[in-house]
Amino acid sequence: MFEHFFQCPYCWEEVSMLIDPSVNTSYVEDCEVCCNPIQVSVAFNEGELQSFQAESIEQ
Repeated sequence: MFEHFFQCPYCWEEVSMLIDPSVNTSYVEDCEVCCNPIQVSVAFNEGELQSFQAESIEQ
């Protein structure tokens, strides 16, 4: 597992997320601070994080 720190698009707090490097996909995970859903997109190449994007979900 790979720990990645980023800023929540809702509450702007720095949060961390454990990411599985075998998964190259998009998924929804709740912020550990404000509990809002975050659309997460990740891409790994040979076990290295190539891109990470965290966006708010329009409700």
